Amino acid sequence: MIFKRRDPKPFLRALAEALWPRGGWTRAFHYVKHRMRRLPDTPECIARGIWAGVFTTFTPFYGLHFVVAVIVGKAMRGNLLAALMATFFGNPLTYVPIGIASLQTGNWLLGTKVDPDAHRSFGGKFYDAASDLWGNLIAVVQGHPTDWSGLERFFHEVFFPYLVGGIIPGIICGTIAYYIAVPLLRAYQKRRKGAIKAKFEALKAKAVEKAAAKAASKSDSWQERD
Repeated sequence: MIFKRRDPKPFLRALAEALWPRGGWTRAFHYVKHRMRRLPDTPECIARGIWAGVFTTFTPFYGLHFVVAVIVGKAMRGNLLAALMATFFGNPLTYVPIGIASLQTGNWLLGTKVDPDAHRSFGGKFYDAASDLWGNLIAVVQGHPTDWSGLERFFHEVFFPYLVGGIIPGIICGTIAYYIAVPLLRAYQKRRKGAIKAKFEALKAKAVEKAAAKAASKSDSWQERD
């Protein structure tokens, strides 16, 4: 295949780089920021995409954030590539505080309380739910009895409060990102257009100068013949 790596990346290495990029999250952030500023769209459209991506990181649909970002981005008529890149806001360094804030907000809105001593950690609950789901799917295939009580408990104690509670902080953070992005994108695009125009004018002046020099050379040669 044309685009296949010559040296296939080992699974553990790929997993490690997904959790911590080779150049660090700071370098990855600057790369995403650079790519986002160069998107060929209006600042408002790109910023709406950023809003969609940031908002998506406050939803409990782990593994489906790209899909959710595209759906929200389309609904807001935002730049879809910006929406996908803005999901970078959710990463291994921010997922835990985002999840805790969303879960606590959801419990507060729903008037529910969870005893922290009676349950596993936030990440552990998602791991248990995934294991329970996988185990039940295998049981269905093998014809064994299934037990969905763990997933039902997860839905009521984690997923639904997370889903409800992520709306408010998601809207707040997405809106802040929008109003920060619009003037920055507008200034960058204006500066870039100015730089491109200046470069074009310099090339045009150089071409005119070259043409004038060539015409002068021809004029001198005709005068020498006369």
